[in-house]
This record gives sequence, structure tokens and C-alpha cells, in this order.
Amino acid sequence: MPQNNNKHHSRIKILRNIVLVALAIIAVRLFFIQIIEHDYWVAKADEQHTILETISAKRGEIYMMDKGDPVAVVLNQTMYQIIIDPAAVDQEKTKKALEENVKDYLVVSLDEIFSQEGLRYSIVAKNVPRANIEKLAAENLSSVWFKKSNQRVYPEGELGATTLGFVNADGLGQYGVEGSLNEQLAGKDGLLKSTADFNKVALSIGNDNIKIPAEDGKNIVLSIDRSLERGTEELLQKHIDQTPATHAAALIMDPNTGEVITMASLPGYNPADYGKVKDASSYINQVTEVPYEPASVCKSFAFSAAINEGKMTADTTYFNQGYEIVDGWKIQNAEQRSSIYGTINMKTALYWSLNTGSIYALKLLGDNPAAINQQGREKLFDYYHNKFRLGNATGIELIEAEGFIPDPNEGWGRDSVYANLTFGQNLGITMIQTATAYSAVINGGYWRTPSVVKGELVGEEIKPLYATNKVEDKILSDETSATMRDMFVNNRSYKARGGIDRPGYAIGGKSGTAQVIKDGAYDDTMSETVGTYIGFVGPTNDLPKYVIMVKMWGEGHYLDGGIASNLFDDLENYLIDYLKLKPGN
Repeated sequence: MPQNNNKHHSRIKILRNIVLVALAIIAVRLFFIQIIEHDYWVAKADEQHTILETISAKRGEIYMMDKGDPVAVVLNQTMYQIIIDPAAVDQEKTKKALEENVKDYLVVSLDEIFSQEGLRYSIVAKNVPRANIEKLAAENLSSVWFKKSNQRVYPEGELGATTLGFVNADGLGQYGVEGSLNEQLAGKDGLLKSTADFNKVALSIGNDNIKIPAEDGKNIVLSIDRSLERGTEELLQKHIDQTPATHAAALIMDPNTGEVITMASLPGYNPADYGKVKDASSYINQVTEVPYEPASVCKSFAFSAAINEGKMTADTTYFNQGYEIVDGWKIQNAEQRSSIYGTINMKTALYWSLNTGSIYALKLLGDNPAAINQQGREKLFDYYHNKFRLGNATGIELIEAEGFIPDPNEGWGRDSVYANLTFGQNLGITMIQTATAYSAVINGGYWRTPSVVKGELVGEEIKPLYATNKVEDKILSDETSATMRDMFVNNRSYKARGGIDRPGYAIGGKSGTAQVIKDGAYDDTMSETVGTYIGFVGPTNDLPKYVIMVKMWGEGHYLDGGIASNLFDDLENYLIDYLKLKPGN
């Protein structure tokens, strides 16, 4: 019997020790949980009882001008996302209701979602209109939620598409204003953090509740005139239909402020259906994003440089033999009529767009009428790159390419390279760079930063969008600018005689026909060219009011500056009529 008692006491002792060890383990674990790991477990507990919800900012709308008033051309439309808990819904009933009411908006396979074990959250439909949501809500489905979202709406269709851009499926602006000013348009999302019960129902009590309001995006007003933009695009399409051109681009700007009132690239696309575009090049804004060779348009800059340096005047003469030999290369004039051989003045050279004339201007910049030299090259580079800012971003509020102007001293054949530079080849510049530089030539000599944004719409008032570093730089003398204006008007004297340019208006311009590069070299057959024309319009005896630039091209087609000039003719007369521009005396 004592032996049994000893065994009994021994078992009790062992059990007691086990209990004591277990209690010690629990005590140690509680110490770690309550003291050492306190912050960790508090955070875990908060996670179970905290709702974090993003408060979406409303994207700003975009406006164009119309008869002095801003008109919305990009809007937001309230749409909905549908979210389900696949593990909690009545799968058969939910699937049937979704397919009957929102089939066209489903973004997932319902069968696949329902087959995923443990999945508790899935967005099954996006951009669902309110009418469809109301029908689905009438089904009284459990564990199905609706979340508001904004969808971008472009009520004007393809109007100004390459200037506007679009918003992709992730809500990010792409191309155009939507892309370049995405930060201002998008605003900043807010945050709602609140304490919740076990069923994730928000409680009104607690000191940890946080609400950071969303900052809605800014409503941006463009300087683009909506009706003028539409008329411009219609004229571009008309000239595409009537010529071998497959593409055309145009801009109209105020040379005295830098404000752009029309910017068009065709073919365009519908930003609301951007995914249906077959060729991604349709997204590209040809005015700001594509450097090219505008050809003889650049004679405007070479002549201006020589006149501004006091090296020549409109009446300066030289001997034109129809070609120049530079670095062993024969550079010919496109115009080879006998009446302009021999001694002619620079005004005649610009009228007939003679390459020998612009090369002579380069020689004069080097103080050597007989040959191109380093001084002349460096002086032309200074004007092209530093004063006219060709090959540099202009600072316009859009995505833009820089392009290039070749170095005046590095590389083989610099003289021939710079000879070609005088008539707009061997460089890469954008339309907006060209038009801004040309504006400086004819507006009294001021280079001004171009702009396509008028400001931010606050209530009914247009306020500056943000502080900008706008440049206004006097790069040419008044006399140089006046001389160039007279020469440009002379260029169009035959248009005035033909009744195309109306009396009472000072209209001048310059054409360009550029060879294209094929297989690394210029196509001397001229089987494909790019036609450009740039000019100005305004009342006589006044500074020009508007600069118009057009570009036309098509793969495998010859398009010269004359074809582009015809488009300019239609645009300048349309502009006069639309703006009711009064003639001068």
C-alpha cells in the first residue's frame, strides 16, 4: 500500500511539474506578447479592425475657347466597378444576374473566379453605366458591391485628338495634354481610415480615425479655338483627299504672344476609343513631337542672320550660275530658268527660293563672298541654335522633341553640311520650333515661348495654371524684321495679283520642298518629298496678327511647297473670315 501511495504521489508530482512548465511557457509567451512584441500585436489587431479606403480624386476637365468663352471638350462621366466576394455569393444566381445585366462590361471569366479556392475579393466589371447598375441592384444580390469610378468622355470625337491625348485603363494620361499635364489634371487621392467592428462596419468612435480629403485635378483651359480647330481639320482633310498626301499637319499662332490657337495632325483618332487605333503613330502630335527637315523655309533664318549682322540687305547682289560646288558636291537650284541667271539681288533669290542665294548669305556671314568658312558656320550655328533656338525644346506645355543642329566644326564636309543647312536640310527641327522662330523673324524680332494653355478654370474665371519661365528675347532688330516682312510679302505678290490674297491685308510666306532620306541617303529621284509652307497674315501697315504653318506628306509621293501653299491659301482666307479680321488702310 505505501508503495502505491508513493507511485500516486510521484504521478502527481510529475503532473504538477508539467503544469508548472506549461504555465512558465505561457507566462514567458505572454511576456513576449505583452512586452517584447507589444507593438507588433497591437498593429495586427488594428489591421483586423481598421478600414483603409482610397478617396479618388476627380480628374480635371479640359476646355477649348469658343468666341471668348471656355467650352468643355474633355469631361468625366460617373461609371461603376462591380466587386464580389466569390466565396460568399450565390454563384449560380450571381453569374446569371451579371451576364444578363453587365455582360459587355465584364473583365474576368466568372467560371475562373469561382473556381479559385479561398478568393474573397474580385473586380469583375468596369466602366458600367448607372442604368445597368440599377438593374443589377434590383436583383438584391449578397456580397456584391458597386464602386464609383470616372470615365473620360470626349464629346467632340476626333477633334484635336493629338493635342488632347487620352487616359488609359490605369487612369494615367497618355500623349497630348492628358499626358504632359497628367499631374495637374489627376489631382491627389485622399484616404479614409476608420475603426470597424468584426463585420467591417465602420464605427463612429475612436481617436485613430483619419480622413484626408482628395484634391481634385485642375480644370485646364487651352488657347485652342474649338471652331477654328474644327475648320482647320476639315481643310486638312479636304487637301488630303484632293492631293497625293496621306498626312497633313497645321498650326496657327499669335506671333506677338506665342499663343497657339490651332494645332492639328491628320489622320487622327478618337481618344474615347484609343485602343482601336491600328497604327500607334496616330497618337503622335506632328507639330511638337516629330523633328524633320522643312527645307527652304529655313532660308528665312539664314537671310535674317546675314541681314541682322549687317552683312547684306534685300538689294545686295551676287552672281547666280544655277549651282554651287561645295566640298566637291554640286548643289543646284530647283529653279533653273534663264531669266534669273547672272547678277541678281537677294530679294529675287528669296522669291525664287534659290539655294545659291542662301549659300551666299552664309558666305557673307563669314566675311568672304567667295567661300564658306569657319566664321560663317559658327555664326549661322549661333543664330540657328542659340537665337532662334532650333533643335531645342521650346517650353510649350506639351510633349516635344528637341531635334538637332549639326556642330559647325566637327565631322567631315562641314562646309557642304552648312550649305545645306541654309536651305533646311541636314538638320532636324519640329514645326513648333520652326513657327516660333519664324514668328521672331516677322514680329519685330522677339523670340517668345509658345503656349497652348490659357490657364486654369476656377469657377468662371481663367487663372494662371502655374508659374512658368516664359521667355521673351529680342534676337533681331526692328529693321531686320521689317526687311524680312517685305521680302515675304513680295514672295506672294503673284498670289495677290491672282486674287487669292485679299487687298488690305499683309500676307507673306515661304515654301519648302524637302527630300526624304532612304537607305541612309537623300533620295535624289525626288520620288517622295515633304511639302511645307509657313506665312503670316494681318492688316496692312501693322504687325502680323497670325502665323500659319502647314506640312503635307505621303509615303512614296511627291509633295512640294506649292501643294502646301494651296492649303495655306485656304487657311488664311478661312482665318480672316472666321475671326472677322479687319483690313488695314
